[in-house]
Amino acid sequence: MLHRMSSGFGLAGLASMLGPHAVSAADAARFPHFRPRAKRVIFLFLNGGPSHIDTFDPKPALRTHEGKQPEGDLYKKSKGLGYFPSSLRFRRHGQSGIEVSESLPHLASVIDECCVIRSMHTDVPNHEPALLQMHSGNLQPIRPSLGSWVLYGLGSANDNLPGYVVLRPSPKIVVGPALWSSGFLPAEFQATSVVTSDMAVDRLVANIRNPVLPPGEQRQQLDLLARMNRRHLERRDGDAELEAQIRAMETAFRMQREALRSFDISREPESVRRMYGESTFAKSCLLGRRLLEEGVRFVTVYYTSDRDNQPWDTHTDHEQRHRQLCLDGDQAAAALIRDLRDRGMLEDTLVIWGGEFGRTPYAENQDRKKLGRDHHHTAFSMLLAGGGVKGGVVHGASDEFGMRATVDPVHVHDLHATLLHLLGLDHERLTYRYAGRDFRLTDVHGKVVKGILA
Repeated sequence: MLHRMSSGFGLAGLASMLGPHAVSAADAARFPHFRPRAKRVIFLFLNGGPSHIDTFDPKPALRTHEGKQPEGDLYKKSKGLGYFPSSLRFRRHGQSGIEVSESLPHLASVIDECCVIRSMHTDVPNHEPALLQMHSGNLQPIRPSLGSWVLYGLGSANDNLPGYVVLRPSPKIVVGPALWSSGFLPAEFQATSVVTSDMAVDRLVANIRNPVLPPGEQRQQLDLLARMNRRHLERRDGDAELEAQIRAMETAFRMQREALRSFDISREPESVRRMYGESTFAKSCLLGRRLLEEGVRFVTVYYTSDRDNQPWDTHTDHEQRHRQLCLDGDQAAAALIRDLRDRGMLEDTLVIWGGEFGRTPYAENQDRKKLGRDHHHTAFSMLLAGGGVKGGVVHGASDEFGMRATVDPVHVHDLHATLLHLLGLDHERLTYRYAGRDFRLTDVHGKVVKGILA
């Protein structure tokens, strides 16, 4: 009875005491199902698919079998020169002794904070459906994104900024807005997407200031609109879309003051900015950390190369392009982990590093001077740090060639179930009724990967 009262009449009494900061009926449901280990998430998404063979999953057997033609249904026999070993050296790092490629020296320096999953797999090797599955659990663009589900389950941790922010270097991210859509969830759980190619604050959050009215007069206008909207809402039995619009206007008003400060990375000491680096991805990672500090619940940072605006899709010139991509991405990712740790935030901030799939252990094309790796979905690696994840451990394994996840395979649904678990959410209980059925991020799949929990 006491448990039910705490989220029933007791909460209603608290709401009346809080007045303008009252908790709505919709918010009342947004509490963890159990004690969370993580309060916030930042997903460093390497769209295009980084090669597991050249990052965290060394395969010396490839050198022994170099040039030999693989067998089985995973090999595209119409092209390629056979097994293609990595030219990169792998060394053990930290007290954990985890093997990391020489292309990631900065992440190697913080590997004891990290968990490497070497047995990830997904359903298809094509960018669009694989991207959608990694972001929404579904191969088609009809479901809410991971960030929207998290915001729906937990609510926002701040009053003055969006709860879910996407930082992307270009408007031309493959698939695009469907990756951060709220789908059939109410619009208030939609991400705020920001293009970070120009980090000037007035460009990042354009049109945030009212050029005519001072804040006091804007407040009066907004209060009048709010009263009219509330009357409208009462006559429509709490319409969710209208409720979301009311909240959006309130957030937009408060953002005039907070966003210009929170999005301004020039406020950071020069030493901190230098630690992250000068690439667009580096500046986005630093901005992501600032937003997490301000209470943003979920941040996604997308990556493309500053040199050619290309993602981790190395069909040709793999060895050269992989090294270049790592130069931009490695320093910033490690700086973020180190910065969060030094600020005491890593303990309850979950950092995710990875893409939608990996790359083939064999060469894709016939030109020996421009060998590439194709898409590979049956085995790849992901890196997790903080937020209740064990540090300095490797989970699972792929076979000797990196073709299939063989030991403790982790599907995307399992990854999602685990992320929600770390946030205190039971993936089977986090549901939303739509079109006559209860939907969830993991659909009818997924199990928590307990082996990586601290």
